[in-house]
Amino acid sequence: MELIKNSKPKELAPGITGYYAHGDKSTFGYVELKKGSIVPLHHHINEQITYIIEGQLDMVIGGAACSLTDGMYHIIPSNMPHSAFAVTDCKVIDAFSPTRDDYRI
Repeated sequence: MELIKNSKPKELAPGITGYYAHGDKSTFGYVELKKGSIVPLHHHINEQITYIIEGQLDMVIGGAACSLTDGMYHIIPSNMPHSAFAVTDCKVIDAFSPTRDDYRI
């Protein structure tokens, strides 16, 4: 068994670092976002579940604003445009299905 933080880090954008484990059909990620960092508007074929471990992450998902804080989650359907802004330093779990092959290092 490995610790997710032992995975090779992937810089997703300035101030945003992800650590990923990949199965045959899904990807599990632990992501750290520095206060003020931005996830630009994007979409992908993968369904995504974002769970906030700590911090405040303000997201826009399909044009609707939502503010996520400790213990909250949001399910983002396949191909749904979404973006995020880290109001505070954040620790987040992201789960994707199917596997995010573009996040393999």
